Amino acid sequence: MSTAVAHDHNAPGLPGVSFGCSADGMAVALVGETAFAMVPTRDGKHFLATGWTIRRPLEEWRRDDFYGHSGELADEAAFRAKVLELAEHQREKSALGRHEIRSSANTPWGPSQGATIYAEGVVCHSTAGHGGFKLSADRNRKVHPMLRSRGGWYEEDAEWAIVALTFPHLFTALERRHADQTVRDSWPDAWEAIFGRMLEPGESREKDRRAFQKRHADDWIVVSALYSDHEPGFTEVIATKGGTRTEQSPIRRYLIAKDEYGTSGHPFGFVIDEVRHRRYRGPSSFAGPIGPEDRT
Repeated sequence: MSTAVAHDHNAPGLPGVSFGCSADGMAVALVGETAFAMVPTRDGKHFLATGWTIRRPLEEWRRDDFYGHSGELADEAAFRAKVLELAEHQREKSALGRHEIRSSANTPWGPSQGATIYAEGVVCHSTAGHGGFKLSADRNRKVHPMLRSRGGWYEEDAEWAIVALTFPHLFTALERRHADQTVRDSWPDAWEAIFGRMLEPGESREKDRRAFQKRHADDWIVVSALYSDHEPGFTEVIATKGGTRTEQSPIRRYLIAKDEYGTSGHPFGFVIDEVRHRRYRGPSSFAGPIGPEDRT
């Protein structure tokens, strides 16, 4: 930890941003009322954690003041860059002039417990369990037909990005970047129609998933896995042809070395190598009947 960080306050151009070093040696920062820390993990990595209204100097902060996991951090430079990005996001959001109102409107997710007005006809509702945007009829007509919700409701997990893509001037740069990636990942066909270009491999999770499924339609793909109680050092897996998940899907079981299965990146499913991976017909660690594994 460099001593310069402990005394670096008020980053240029972003008043209210301070960096420092905590009592237990973490890189920390304060943006308005929000506190950030670069928290180490047991495996030598770091992640971003947040805190709120810590009423002590930065050098007195400790790990217990922070909560949550807001993504991994490569190094201290990445921590500082992320904090400055979030500070700029807060500055932009304040300048947009959003305001909170009381609301008892009915939403697809239950009664509204409050709402944020982004602009006339663009309202974001919060409920006990979920939330999302409601666009007026005029606003909703501006949404691209491939993305438009008939009732003008857009849930907060992914569909909020449709609102941000349609009305970018109502969102911060950080929100716009997240929205663009969310639409690419979830609705790549619509994104391509709107922007007039094809998404390349790696630019859309959904397109990558489709390509994976097409490429491995005739392969056995793991759909469930757990450590084997009967074969130490192995993971017992259930695989189906093409990774299908229906009651009619033929099933096979395989044993895969724990280290191989645990460290391999397989975001769309682990593909069985029928030469290397041993098919398994012994006692299972899965609860209940395995299913029609002989239908292969």
